[in-house]
Parts: sequence; C-alpha cells; structure tokens
Amino acid sequence: MVNEHIGKIPKRSVDSHKGNYGKVFILAGSRGMTGAAFLASQGALLSGSGLVTNGIPLSLNQIMEIKLTEVMTLPLDETKDFSVGLKSKSKILDFVRKCDVVAIGPGLGSNAETYKLVRELTEEIEGPLVLDADAINALEGDLELIKRRKFVTVLTPHPGEMARLVGKTIEEVQLNRPESAKIVAELTSAVVCLKGHRTVVADSSGNIYVNETGNSGMATGGMGDVLTGMITSFIGQGIDSFSSTVSAVYLHGVAGDIAAEKKGQFSMTAGDVLNFIPEAFDKAGI
Repeated sequence: MVNEHIGKIPKRSVDSHKGNYGKVFILAGSRGMTGAAFLASQGALLSGSGLVTNGIPLSLNQIMEIKLTEVMTLPLDETKDFSVGLKSKSKILDFVRKCDVVAIGPGLGSNAETYKLVRELTEEIEGPLVLDADAINALEGDLELIKRRKFVTVLTPHPGEMARLVGKTIEEVQLNRPESAKIVAELTSAVVCLKGHRTVVADSSGNIYVNETGNSGMATGGMGDVLTGMITSFIGQGIDSFSSTVSAVYLHGVAGDIAAEKKGQFSMTAGDVLNFIPEAFDKAGI
C-alpha cells in the first residue's frame, strides 16, 4: 500500500526549474520556538520543494535569516508576546495567493490574538492547508470551521492536541487510534494524521493507513515539525493530500530508523531525522 502512495512523488525532469516543485509557505515560530519554524521549513526543503518561505514575527526575522540559508523569510507584524499578530493577515493572504500550499502552526505560541489570526486564515486561505500544533489548538471545539473549507485540509495532531480538538481525554483517543482519526476525518472532511506510535492517517472516504516505521528515539521535541514540512512539501508538488501524508509519515519514520541505527535511540534528535531524509528517499527508491 505504501509504494502506491510513494510512487506518486514526481520524478525530477532534467529540464525542470524550481517553480515545478511547489511554492510553500510555512507560518511558524514565536519567541522561544524558532526551532519549530526551522525544522518545518527544512523538512519541506529537503523533501523536494522548489521554494519555501517561512512567515515569522518581525523581531525574530534576523534570527531566521541566519538559521535558514536556502529558505526565504516573510517578516510579519507581531503581538506583545512576539508571536504573529492579527495585523499581518492581509500581508499573509496576499503572499499565499502565489503559493501552492500553506502550513500553519509549528511553534506559533498560544497568544489569543495569534489564535484569532489562525481561525481567520483557516477560513480565508483559498488553497491546500496543513494545520499543526498551535494551529490545531486554536481551532479547539470548532471542527465546523474546518469542514466549511472548500479546499484540501490536513490536520496533524498528537494525542493531546486531538483530545483538546474533540473534547475527549487522551485515554479515549488512544483507546482506538484508527477510529479516533476516522471520526475526526469524517467530521471535518480533512485528512487526519494522528501522530505517535504507529501513526494513523485517515480521510473522510474511509481510507486508513497505520504506519510501521519509526522508533522510540523519535519521542523528542521537533519531530512533528519535520513531519509537517514533509507533508506540506508533497502537497505542494501536486500529490493528493492522503498520499502526501502517508508518504511523509512513512519516509519520516524511515529517516528516524536510519538515525537510530547510526546514533542510537537515546541520543537522536529531530535534526538527525532532517539530516537523514535524503537517505530515507534513497532507501525507498525515490
């Protein structure tokens, strides 16, 4: 089943250019969480995206200009907490009209104004959207807002975020992970990627994939940010949202398994998974 989805990753044509492989915008990062923005942006870049831009609070832009060499940045108005502010909405909407896919959430923070921005962008962005981390928390209790979107949406919650999103306990979510993901996919018409041991991907048509790659060394900060970048990258390259998510989850786990072999599960980091994405692609025959 996995090969069917991975097989959709486009071959690189000898006469192609950067515009052929997707223009990606990732709205991520706040004070203390620039790492999340870095990992998601690099995850997209290393998964084949032609152009990646990170939308970042203005005061953090100089930091990201240094951290992200090949990724562009879009400095944005910020809140008093140094997270992305509501005044940046029109600038974001103007910019994403030129993009193939948008990701929102890694390291955005929990400022109320930022949450309001996330909800308004979710309603107004006209194109594929990947929602992760703080963006999911911003939509807590409002699944209808996601369902109203007329464009592709992917949700990438960990069990705690999933529990908050649907008003259940983590134990209830974990009791039957495939069913939990399936229910939310049906309620939102989105592709749902429920992260954790044996990550589950479900869509509103009843398709379910349970991943078998990955290891306990991946239970550390930043792993989900890398995955978000990978999913976003594949959607930007024109792959359907379910196959993009399945492929990213599988390859993310393969990269994690390579990292575990070479560094050990106790010492591996999300940055190691980033570094081994090329080997994961090679191992998968891409």
